[in-house]
Amino acid sequence: MADLSSWLRDPLAHRALDALVRAESRLTRRLAAELERRGLSATAFSMLVVLASAGGPLELRSLRLRLGISKANATEVSRTLAGRGLVERRRSERDRRAVTIEITAAGERLIEELFPAHARRVRDAFVPLDDEEKRELTKLCRKLERAA
Repeated sequence: MADLSSWLRDPLAHRALDALVRAESRLTRRLAAELERRGLSATAFSMLVVLASAGGPLELRSLRLRLGISKANATEVSRTLAGRGLVERRRSERDRRAVTIEITAAGERLIEELFPAHARRVRDAFVPLDDEEKRELTKLCRKLERAA
């Protein structure tokens, strides 16, 4: 096996990336497990949460940018949710090329049912961090996101 360490210009960056990816993967799996038992992916749940708090329909483009997901993924997830009667997809009246997404009453009921327990799981997942550490983690992640 080749010794790849000689190619690393910044080993600390690689350790930070490894720690970030591992933590994200574990947290995502832990938080998504209950949602998946209810037939929702984490992305679908996030989409419903954004739509529930939007106060009206959102263009798919705006929704996908808020969630940080690809056009293909946003289209697939919104179609799946529409097929389950949780959202409505319509052509935009303003721009017929655009699609608007709006949460349905059934989608709102599902969010009202699932969100309180999800919020508790998120809170519990971050118990090891104090408030200052949570603020710093948020700041660092946003800084990395902007630089990417």
